[in-house]
Amino acid sequence: MKELERARWRCRRGLLELDIVLHRFMDEYYIQLDETELKQFENLLLLSDNDLWDMITAKKIIEDRNLQSVLGLLQKS
Repeated sequence: MKELERARWRCRRGLLELDIVLHRFMDEYYIQLDETELKQFENLLLLSDNDLWDMITAKKIIEDRNLQSVLGLLQKS
């Protein structure tokens, strides 16, 4: 449970739109992620707000193919 709370805290970002998407993702998908997907999500959270938002909205092509499964879930959120 501590990891879930920590992840929720890290989802608080500077862009309102990004906050909304990340919190929806947390509510819908986070607890279903396996270890690999959790690591992918952590890597995505390391990105700047603008880079992450551009990837979610498909304005920027993601170079790391390993992040696509979690990014796809974020795009559904």
